Amino acid sequence: MAPSWFYALPVASLAEYVDQERVVELTRSLVAIDTRNPPGNEAPIEDAVRAALDRRAARWQTVEPAPGRMSLVAELEHPEGPNPDRPTLIVNGHLDVVPVNAEAWSRHPFDPQVVDGRLYGRGTADMKGGIAAAICALDVLERAGRAPACNLVFHLVADEERGGRWGTRALLDAGLIRGDACLVPEPTDLQLCVAERGLLQAWLHIAGRPGHGSRPREGVSAIEQAAQVVLALHAADFGGEDHPLLGRPTANVGTISGGTTFNVVAESCVVGVDRRVLPGATAESAQAELDERIRRAGIEGLRYRFELSTFGEASEMSPGDPWVKQVGDAVTRATGRPPEVIGMTFTTDARFVRNQAGIPTVVCGPGAIDQAHTDDEYVEVAQLVDATAAFAELFAAYG
Repeated sequence: MAPSWFYALPVASLAEYVDQERVVELTRSLVAIDTRNPPGNEAPIEDAVRAALDRRAARWQTVEPAPGRMSLVAELEHPEGPNPDRPTLIVNGHLDVVPVNAEAWSRHPFDPQVVDGRLYGRGTADMKGGIAAAICALDVLERAGRAPACNLVFHLVADEERGGRWGTRALLDAGLIRGDACLVPEPTDLQLCVAERGLLQAWLHIAGRPGHGSRPREGVSAIEQAAQVVLALHAADFGGEDHPLLGRPTANVGTISGGTTFNVVAESCVVGVDRRVLPGATAESAQAELDERIRRAGIEGLRYRFELSTFGEASEMSPGDPWVKQVGDAVTRATGRPPEVIGMTFTTDARFVRNQAGIPTVVCGPGAIDQAHTDDEYVEVAQLVDATAAFAELFAAYG
């Protein structure tokens, strides 16, 4: 017997079955739960996620590789019963959000409110709005009397904002990433992202020699040398051909810290570097390019130690893959506008699914990436509605 959420009604346009109030309220309920990373604690959102999906979940699995770093895998019950020949679609979304500077916000970041058609709050765009839209797409199918054409599995994960070690990577290591296609509803303005740069984040520990501040040339200033390193690396052109969707690799010097006090020549300085790399780059090759840029700067007497913090490889799939077309068709049916195929200069958990699991993965969701990590982050309510309709169309067609 079919579950109670399935009814045999005629096929109709799914956009008309979207409940705007429902997707806004679900987004608000998720955003209201503080899951900032760092420090990293997704466990408080578990009850809200379970409440949103419990009626449809045939099986839950909780993965918590470190205290509080909780990810949930929800395998949904299909209205027509189990069928191993039916393809499996994974929806992967992260539950953590980046920190906030509350004083810079004009409203409370965890008390989401709709103002002039925009829902404000930390995580509305990145990416609790996308998760809510995917969940509410199931409501759309129920109201329309449509069944998914696929088996659906939701991966609602920890730690994406800090590299995914405690989230999607942990699911991968546990052998839980199994499926035929994957949707990651990160904010893309409902465009189709098929390629992402990778990232390398590292500290350069620069060693000088202390001396009296009144005689700066009798010591070796690590800060002076660090300044030359910054000039050599920041926004440097690393050469090579442009990737058609990702451009060229980049380097950003994001932090610098050094010295002990005003009147001592600085004996140490630490520079934090963020590199974005193209498909094919490894941690070793990305570091070697940094070392070469520094060597070519000719900084006399420079001594430094490289400490890797994070490496996430770039990922890409063919824009002509059938999965890309299926997602694009669903967006077109829902909005009347064909989406563009794009690349992203940053990294998401899609890389684990594309690269290690070997599953075709499209990143497509509501909200503008320009809103991610910003003060007064928001998502357009109209895009939440469009995304909900598009995901319902996708669930109904992928099979």
